[in-house]
Amino acid sequence: MSENSDYPDEPDRAPGCPAPRESHDLFGHENAERAFETALKSDHLHHAWLLAGPRGIGKATLAYRMARRVLGAKAGPAHGVLGTDPHDPVSMRIAAMSHGDLLVLRRPYDDKRKRWRTEITVNEARRMAGLFQTRAAEGGWRVCIVDAADDLNLNAANAILKTLEEPPDRALVILVAHAPGRLPATIRSRCRRLDLRALSDEVTRKIAMSHGASEVDAELASKLASGSPGRALAIASAGGGALWQEVDQLVAQGARAGQGQAHAMARRLSLVKAAPERHLFFELLVMRLEQEIRRRSEAGNNSKLEPWFVLRDDIQALATDAEYLYLDPAQVVYSAIQSTWRVVSAQEVLA
Repeated sequence: MSENSDYPDEPDRAPGCPAPRESHDLFGHENAERAFETALKSDHLHHAWLLAGPRGIGKATLAYRMARRVLGAKAGPAHGVLGTDPHDPVSMRIAAMSHGDLLVLRRPYDDKRKRWRTEITVNEARRMAGLFQTRAAEGGWRVCIVDAADDLNLNAANAILKTLEEPPDRALVILVAHAPGRLPATIRSRCRRLDLRALSDEVTRKIAMSHGASEVDAELASKLASGSPGRALAIASAGGGALWQEVDQLVAQGARAGQGQAHAMARRLSLVKAAPERHLFFELLVMRLEQEIRRRSEAGNNSKLEPWFVLRDDIQALATDAEYLYLDPAQVVYSAIQSTWRVVSAQEVLA
């Protein structure tokens, strides 16, 4: 993709985050790294690994760290258990996506619609077989990273299953999965699984600050990110602090916030360049609604919670439809605001 594109160069790269292939530091997952390092040194490396855990906690970064070591990059202890020298030729070729023995399967880009497709297609998946049917370009291992395996459609999953069932020598498949339960059991059973956990708020805050977030933004982002550094960086880079204040006002004040504010937000968030902020808007709105549900539940208002649960689910469905059905962004944001205000107004009448 060109430097002037409004879209990232990777479909799942969070705004404000370094590309996993370029990142040489990983925090909080030393146990998973040691498990892989032990297997690598034993000369009995399993042919397929499933990296499971929430979005944004470093699974793809770990996958590239594993690939660098297997493909022969010089170890770099200063960068952690599986760290490698960033200036090693193997590391540099992987960062440039020009290593002949590394294939990354991900959702393809739709040039017509100017956006990433919603799934990894069978044609993409068949490229794995192509990689492993040929001799290694550099005489060693061949590595395929699937990021994310959740995006494989049924035919694509069946295509890679054939490789997992009959793995060639010196071949490594690394599957990144946010929701591993969505993968066919036949794929999961052929992988060694590493579960990565969400990080502490303190570690998440430090990571956000190390990437340029202010202390105030990093503090808020870490609290909202549920242990996901990637999510924290996305929140901080998309003006999460200011946007959270707007969302909080929408829920706290309801329609009293004014139609002018609703229309202004809808227009601002509908811009192409505002896509990261628009996605964050829906995340923060759902978080704020869940806060309201907890607050009302703790106050003993359980009989009045159903409209809030319905609203939360409707907002989540609306955000998903906006992503996959190519709905008008301005109308979607405005509809979310109006739906929120209707519930707030109805609850105020009942109070």
